[in-house]
Amino acid sequence: MERGVQRGFDQHGGDDPASPVIVSVPHAGRDYPATLLAALRVPVAALVMLEDRHVDAVALAARGAETLLVQRRGRAWIDLNRSEHERDPRVDTGASATARASAKLRSGLGLVPLRAGRTGELWRGRFAGVEIDARIAADHRPYHDRLAALLAAARARHGAAVLLDLHSMPPLGSGRPQVVIGDRHGTSAGASLVARVEAAAAGFRVARNAPYAGGHVTERHGDPARGIHAIQLELDRALYLDAALDQPGDGLARTAALVRRVVTALEREIGWPLSQAAE
Repeated sequence: MERGVQRGFDQHGGDDPASPVIVSVPHAGRDYPATLLAALRVPVAALVMLEDRHVDAVALAARGAETLLVQRRGRAWIDLNRSEHERDPRVDTGASATARASAKLRSGLGLVPLRAGRTGELWRGRFAGVEIDARIAADHRPYHDRLAALLAAARARHGAAVLLDLHSMPPLGSGRPQVVIGDRHGTSAGASLVARVEAAAAGFRVARNAPYAGGHVTERHGDPARGIHAIQLELDRALYLDAALDQPGDGLARTAALVRRVVTALEREIGWPLSQAAE
């Protein structure tokens, strides 16, 4: 394992990726700096609602040769699946009150979230703009820069690269999807790759792009015309957590096996390990 030096994320695997698939886990962080905790107006337990709770454990259990990035900082500190421009003026004195707001930002889920679930507003007051600038410089940009570098290196080595952006979602209800595949409505990944993911998830209830089509990570890094594809994979937390949806449960191994099948299917569609043999 290689840890990002002075970074808020961990890197598992090398900078010259052995696999054409790069896995990203941007929302599982459980590190909450003291300055953040001091600013809370709600119990710290409220922040758990923002986490893709322990989906990093699924990613680690599923990992083979591919390089994996796991964000350590909590989503409440900064959300890597939002553009650095999605700054909420209700949270951040450096945000523009006149900028066009995305639907997520309007709902309170901007670069620094305003709220979590039904708990109401999270913060005692607004953060200084320079403080959010510092979080962007220390956490947001380094993660995306590293991800972009890894994808470029994977494409150079294997001829193409695939980003699998791994998330988890609250249970959607009886008969609803357990796995949601997001490809930004066909714009962030080739159709054959998405079809491979759907086939690998046989045995689970699967949907495409509804209710999650992919966020900033897939939009920013997916560029199929240049041989870099990005797919978001949302997993029902009930698949791998305990009944309280708090700690890893009995289903973790089965869910990790699902992710492993997805990664293997993507590798085979790219032609790996044959691409290795051709070097």
